[in-house]
Amino acid sequence: MKLTPLHLQAIVERVFKLWKQKNIATFKEDEKKVLSRGIELLKMELQKELDLDKEVIKKLDELEKTNPGEFQRHKMFQLMKIKLAKDRKVIL
Repeated sequence: MKLTPLHLQAIVERVFKLWKQKNIATFKEDEKKVLSRGIELLKMELQKELDLDKEVIKKLDELEKTNPGEFQRHKMFQLMKIKLAKDRKVIL
């Protein structure tokens, strides 16, 4: 499922609301400014994951060309994605 800007905004607003209720965070800047920065950061993290997916698919395609039919692609995808995410410090 692709997240729309409204979904991202709702996620960030819920997190901020929870933080305020539990007194986990206080904002020194205007809340709208912090909200927009939170949405921007979430978009960036999601884009990193999409880029990682593309890279994993590319590597699997190369691996499949050299070793046709010798592995289960869906299992390899998850394993390779987790390994690359760890190496590149991408949060999944």
